[in-house]
Amino acid sequence: MRARYLRPINFFVIFRPFKPIIYFMKYFIQTFGCAQNVADSERIAAYYQARNYKLAKDFSDADVGIINTCVVRQQAENRVYGLVKNLHKLKKKKPNFKIVVTGCLVGAAAREPSGRRMYDLHKRLPQVDEFLPIEEVGFEYQAIRNDATHALVPISNGCNNFCTFCIVPFSRGREHSRPFAEIVDEVKHLVKAGFSQITLLGQNVNSYGADLVKDNQSYKLPDKRIVKPVMVKHLGRQRIPTLFPYLLETISQIKGIKKVDFISSNPWDFSDELIEVIAKNKNISRILHLPVQAGDDVILKKMNRWYTQAEYVKLIEKIKKAIPEAKFTTDIIVGFPGETKAAFNQTVKLVKKVKFERAYIACYSPRTGTAAAKVMVDDVPHEEKKRRFHQLDRIINFWLRPDTK
Repeated sequence: MRARYLRPINFFVIFRPFKPIIYFMKYFIQTFGCAQNVADSERIAAYYQARNYKLAKDFSDADVGIINTCVVRQQAENRVYGLVKNLHKLKKKKPNFKIVVTGCLVGAAAREPSGRRMYDLHKRLPQVDEFLPIEEVGFEYQAIRNDATHALVPISNGCNNFCTFCIVPFSRGREHSRPFAEIVDEVKHLVKAGFSQITLLGQNVNSYGADLVKDNQSYKLPDKRIVKPVMVKHLGRQRIPTLFPYLLETISQIKGIKKVDFISSNPWDFSDELIEVIAKNKNISRILHLPVQAGDDVILKKMNRWYTQAEYVKLIEKIKKAIPEAKFTTDIIVGFPGETKAAFNQTVKLVKKVKFERAYIACYSPRTGTAAAKVMVDDVPHEEKKRRFHQLDRIINFWLRPDTK
């Protein structure tokens, strides 16, 4: 449902003798989560500004407070509940103040088939005036970006992989690719506006276009070339058709683009063709984000990650051979159900072997609706999760700490 309290023209005219005063309604957005959420908030800003709202300096200055939520970890979800509670105090002082909640928390609730999760959300957050599905905020408006040279450009939304720990397929739905030409046109428009750095966004950018091609049929690119989709091979079989190598190359060759980055990539979808495109185009980032999640084969299988430690390392070595200057960042979950000390030590072994530039480490927390939450016991004590977190952090991220610089 769109914002039912929005007026067609959102300003008031107060008439005083010879001097009318115009007051525009104001909005303020707080964003939790990943780069995709940040890009969504840029579109939300455009959504409100198209309705004559102006940006407020903070919640206390706003008429509408928008919270763009993340539910990947319980901690992120709890922060949303705390913020709504604080905004309710503001609502008591400003009775016309509206609270809007959007993002992954709303998406996960909306897609739960029984309706129970949405019911619980309304019950837990009665102070909220509207739960806005992010899908209602389209791409028809130019995103309001804070950076003048670097732009986040979503190329797809959702995920089809269903890792057992991950709520993204529920919070964002099945994978949906934006039209190839629409993305290229947006980037060209950004270049004309002065942007020179682009980050392509998707829950799994490597599988971009799998829903745009059917049965391995040819695809016509915006430059009129007819191409066959790249068939990613994994575990001895053809897994998916993808157009991402073509898209990445097309974007990198647009005149005026100095740097192209992309996040995130699943290791099992990193094709030889993609490696070749990166190697050939020097303006594509050499820092590649390649989430591994764990280093133990048993845990990887329980996570529904389609590779072993040896296969992951082989991919790293293949990329380095083609792109010697390549460096890697990653995501790791510690304390997944069944992760023994021996299993965790396999992750330690892996990170020492790969020598990641950076790792985004998280302690496992069960997410309602995921397979892990349904059938696995969260059996690693919290203190042990924290110990493993800090051990990996010391190994990988030591150089990021102020005392090591």
